[in-house]
Amino acid sequence: MSQTPAPENPTEITYPHGLKQFPGPGETIELAPGIHWLRMPLPYSLDHINLYLVEDGDGWVVVDTGVNTSKVRDLWEQHFSGVMAGRPVTKVIVTHLHPDHVGLAGWLCRRFDVELWMSRTDYLMCRNLVLDTDADVPDEAIRFYREAGFNEAQLDTYRRRFGGFGRDVSTLPASFRRLEGGQELEIGGRTWQAVVGRGHAPEHICMWCAEAGVLLSGDQVLPRISSNISVHPTEPQADPLSDWLESCARIRDQLPSETLVGPAHNEPFYGLKVRLQALIDEHETDLGKLEEMIGEPKRPNEVFGALFRRPITDDLVHMATGESLAHLNCLIGRGLARRFIGNDGVARYERMPSNQANAAD
Repeated sequence: MSQTPAPENPTEITYPHGLKQFPGPGETIELAPGIHWLRMPLPYSLDHINLYLVEDGDGWVVVDTGVNTSKVRDLWEQHFSGVMAGRPVTKVIVTHLHPDHVGLAGWLCRRFDVELWMSRTDYLMCRNLVLDTDADVPDEAIRFYREAGFNEAQLDTYRRRFGGFGRDVSTLPASFRRLEGGQELEIGGRTWQAVVGRGHAPEHICMWCAEAGVLLSGDQVLPRISSNISVHPTEPQADPLSDWLESCARIRDQLPSETLVGPAHNEPFYGLKVRLQALIDEHETDLGKLEEMIGEPKRPNEVFGALFRRPITDDLVHMATGESLAHLNCLIGRGLARRFIGNDGVARYERMPSNQANAAD
């Protein structure tokens, strides 16, 4: 499939390989010379992930790996003998710690006896989360979700699902190569630079090749959906949304308008600056709606309407709560809201009185 020329200053999102056009099982589409796009299934509501193969001399660099299932391993076998033509993997690069990205990293590294490259923070956090597999739920986590307004049925669901992260991740290598912002790698005779994003993951690595004009963005920049930005029990007062907004603005200003983005979900697109600004604007709008909503104290599960356009069913309440807390903590960090615990043990959030908000500024 031919690629349309890069627009110099795109004012909208365009899809050079087509909208809802993607490689079939065991197939790839050449995103740019030497950079191949493949797609793997996911056993989640979001049912796919885009992965990338970058030609590297006599071998291939893999960027993200898919989740650890037999179906995905079988599809990798098709690629090994198909487009990869028996040429080995030379590096495995993982953008961040989530199982759909890191799930088969250990399997690939052992199969080809190569190193895993990822950020230190996400590697260590992934190792830590895997240790929770089949472990008891910490008391701190139950207290966190009680204060967030979970009822007993929702807490029971959380208890059943706790530790599931590690079931989707093959055993990670016991050592790795660190990637950090600004670091350069030579792959296939071209220079690739690591660009760090934060918020969706603690230290998310995007890979940028100026010569190819391509950014492999992982989950940091997606064309039609917004990455989940959540607060978790391990760091209840975290402010990942501020990290996310700072990252989006920095990447927007750092990379050129004509960049072709290879995202982890949906289709490759032009319009990086447009999309990043839209993501910033959407979250700022939601923060404004939320600040207005908490003119009267609200529990976290009472503010979903300010942030989500669809009803939050029980299967979504965990994600929605984490994202609501991220927005509420952002308002607290800006001096625009405060938190207190009600008589029922559930947290309430309310807008800071204007005189106190002004004093915080």
